[in-house]
Amino acid sequence: MSRLRHDLPNDLNGYFKETPSQTAGPYVHIGLTPNFSGIEGVYPEDLGRAVFDPGAQGERVTIRGCVRDGAGTPVRDALVEIWQADAAGLHAGIGEPRGVADGAFGGFGRAAADGDTGEWMFETLRPGRVPFKDGRLMAPHITFWIVARGINIGLHTRMYFPDEASANAEDPVLARIDPPARAETLIAAQEGPGVYRFDIRLQGERETVFFDI
Repeated sequence: MSRLRHDLPNDLNGYFKETPSQTAGPYVHIGLTPNFSGIEGVYPEDLGRAVFDPGAQGERVTIRGCVRDGAGTPVRDALVEIWQADAAGLHAGIGEPRGVADGAFGGFGRAAADGDTGEWMFETLRPGRVPFKDGRLMAPHITFWIVARGINIGLHTRMYFPDEASANAEDPVLARIDPPARAETLIAAQEGPGVYRFDIRLQGERETVFFDI
């Protein structure tokens, strides 16, 4: 039988300490990608596996890459999510005066890295340009969220397209990166028509720019 304690100080500031951040473990994959983890029957397929439904409007693109540590070694237990606007630059589920987002495009994807190679891949649509808070248009981009063992807090970054040079030059977020040369870490490499590679480097040479949001 538990008892309430009456001997605690009235001012609890400094009495209870903040618990330390917890690094991601195997339960991230079990909870977020059960089918990938070999747990079938919970969902027909893992949430975020399909970014869009048949009939979605826009240019189909493939994005693949790998999360790498400071030594360049693939992080094979990484889990990656993407969030983006549709081809018209509208976000699903958000009421905007500019219009209604494509109902066949969810704007969200989730993929676990391959356990052997660390590679992940998304089939999605090229996003449109979205207004910045001051009205300027941002270049087409995809927001990434990354978590893995050893990462205490999920990391946020962006991927821009290399074949959008004019829009990239006008992008207000890319313009704020200092030194400017580091903005190159946010621009994918084109491997073929509609196929892009975006490797995310956690540390070391060409460390990816991450956003504090």
